[in-house]
Amino acid sequence: GGVLLDRNPFKGFKAPREKNPRRPELTEEEYEALRAVIPKMDWRFGVAMILAHETGHRIGAIRKLRWSDISYDEDGGWITWRAENDKLRKAHRTPLTEAAEEALKVARAKKPGVGEAYILPSVRDDSRPVGKYFMRDLWHRAETEAGVKRVKGRGWHACRRKFASELMGE
Repeated sequence: GGVLLDRNPFKGFKAPREKNPRRPELTEEEYEALRAVIPKMDWRFGVAMILAHETGHRIGAIRKLRWSDISYDEDGGWITWRAENDKLRKAHRTPLTEAAEEALKVARAKKPGVGEAYILPSVRDDSRPVGKYFMRDLWHRAETEAGVKRVKGRGWHACRRKFASELMGE
């Protein structure tokens, strides 16, 4: 009936994480349902949704895009992703798809800007990018509007997972 060990041999070790944590992915049907409610939402939602779907980038990097990050050459349009806005701190370029170009046209019409102006500026201060909590709230509101069931762990990153799965042909 006494104590078996005088100390905890596991003290100081981190508990193992779940081997396969939930990583919900956005289905094509859910994506289309969310796209259908874009006209009812703040314009920033639609632009961000299309860019997330078309580029596979994180919402943090999309929020911080500036007009100077968009360029065109003889090969077409490009988005330059700055290292300081990338989770892995790696600068790189991705081609602009037709859908992404259309989304950027919407952004330019709603909030014209050049150079270092943010493509998705804050609601209150154009000199700052749109807030992460504002974008999170837009996502939740869009799910409700679209009748898409809320799933724990699914948010903007689900677009990235969808993009990766499509890229791998799954």
